[in-house]
Amino acid sequence: MKRIIPVMMAAVLTCTGLPLTARADSAKVVTLGANLTAEQKTSMYKYFGTTADAVDTIEVTNADERKYMEGIASEAQIGTRTYSCSYVEPTTSGGIQVKVGNLTFVTSSMIASTLLTSGVENCNVVAASPIEVSGTGALTGIMMAYEKASGKTLSEEQKAAATEELVTTGELADSIGQKDAADLMNEVKQEVIKDGLTDEGEIQDAINDAAKTYNITLTEDQMSKISSLMQNISQYDYDVNALKKTLENLEGKGGKEGFFSSLWSSIKGIFTGDSDSGDGGIINDTNDDVLGADAIIDSTLEALDEETKKEGFWDKVTNFFKGLFGGSDDDADEEETTDEEDADKEDSEDTENPEDAADTSDDESLDTGNPDGTADPDAALNPDGTDGTDPNAANDGVDPNAQTVDPASSDGTGSGAAADGLSSDNGQTADPAAGTIQ
Repeated sequence: MKRIIPVMMAAVLTCTGLPLTARADSAKVVTLGANLTAEQKTSMYKYFGTTADAVDTIEVTNADERKYMEGIASEAQIGTRTYSCSYVEPTTSGGIQVKVGNLTFVTSSMIASTLLTSGVENCNVVAASPIEVSGTGALTGIMMAYEKASGKTLSEEQKAAATEELVTTGELADSIGQKDAADLMNEVKQEVIKDGLTDEGEIQDAINDAAKTYNITLTEDQMSKISSLMQNISQYDYDVNALKKTLENLEGKGGKEGFFSSLWSSIKGIFTGDSDSGDGGIINDTNDDVLGADAIIDSTLEALDEETKKEGFWDKVTNFFKGLFGGSDDDADEEETTDEEDADKEDSEDTENPEDAADTSDDESLDTGNPDGTADPDAALNPDGTDGTDPNAANDGVDPNAQTVDPASSDGTGSGAAADGLSSDNGQTADPAAGTIQ
């Protein structure tokens, strides 16, 4: 295995240098806020790491946002102008990964979870604005982009439920914080979908349980809004596994599996030209410098990054390739430990064998060289200054080179494991003459 892994890695690294046929990004779509200037639109392409010629582009207007937000969000939240932009790449695995930039009201976790509610299962998303905005209207553009990029039509009712969830979570975040709000909503939604809860009393119990888990106190109005939202969500059929995958991403629990899937997909991509994994895809191409040093940046990949750092990159690579050929680190450790224990046992038996033990008879232990057994004063020292004994012989008859226990592998185990983060809501930039911007 030690010889196979370097060979496989060398093959992968060599293949990455081979020329590949360029492929169009027709499955990637950018949305731009209709009220951006030409210069701002250009800057957003730079931030996304793409160009207008390489992707399809949709312009999102305030009227588009109102289609889903009226009756759910306040006029202040909807605003009159649209600045939010998005970049969407549908995938077939890995769940939903999101990165946001300059959005103050919503977080990457909120958008990822609400996209699940809209019916999306796998995709990479970047949502941002050249200036700070609330971001409540960003979800509208993302859903529009996903439909165009994937060729799938999302349920209008589920899109409305997703918008309601985003607004409800955002309002809850104003009083208990963004992370607690997102965690609470994700916990309750998972219970509702996984257990098929539809009864109002059961849903309220799930909300109370989640609130206790996160030590959150909810008002009657907050309980009512969350309960109403979850009853709405409970009407639709969701893939529990898809839901679980994305929620694990948000908690950082999908890091190990996500790494393996990402690595294997990358290897396949070398030969097929495909890029379809849970490693973030287009998210990795973003250029935060375009938004400025003070930009609010938040990504669902941060939790996975922390998980990856704990185990170490090369440990993951090694374990991945070991998995391809069978066996695991645990198997190797057990085999190594067994070998060491066998060796130690043999050494121990040699030591306890009477035939090998030191002979304490007078003929050997008191042999001074004289026939009568008395010491010869003239022979006490050899001419070279020694006492005539074998310096390599141990006093107890045990081979000093033999070890009963291997100190370097006493427990048969090894170590190598080394001992998250939402941006704060800093408000939103608004045009006094135009109202709130999204």
